Amino acid sequence: MPKFPGKLSQFLELSEMKKFLMLCAALALFAAPVRAADAPKTIVETAVAAGKFKTLVAAVKAAGLVDALSGKGPLTVFAPTDEAFAKLPKGTVESLLLPENKDKLVAILTYHVAAGDMTADKVVKTTSIKSLQGQPITVKVTDGKVTVDKANVVATDIKCSNGVIHVIDAVILPKE
Repeated sequence: MPKFPGKLSQFLELSEMKKFLMLCAALALFAAPVRAADAPKTIVETAVAAGKFKTLVAAVKAAGLVDALSGKGPLTVFAPTDEAFAKLPKGTVESLLLPENKDKLVAILTYHVAAGDMTADKVVKTTSIKSLQGQPITVKVTDGKVTVDKANVVATDIKCSNGVIHVIDAVILPKE
């Protein structure tokens, strides 16, 4: 940039500074939505986004537990995949989703949830985790493989804004 004498030079420098600041402000506005999109999602939002928990999400909605699993937490969810629900006897899921079976559905779903942020390193150090349903979930570690009740833990430590999800390959059921 050519040098101009006196006040004109100061004006042009100020003008360049304003342009720079305006560019910084514009970049900050564009970057803000990116940061918001990268923010951790709630347990329910994470399950929806994953695409492999459609049955679980439908059950959570039918049970009226969306707000509870989207709240502050922290919570730990042992989340059965759609394939895990498919292993149940034919008609079981459809029956559980009926309004008259809501209490049973709530009991089953809350059996998959524990209070606190139980990351994998904490889970493997215990033999039992108290579920929100009230009954304990049995934890076993055999040859480096972790099971909760009789479900295999197939993925761990999916961080959410209000807790953590561990993926399991079967639906676990409380004792009746």
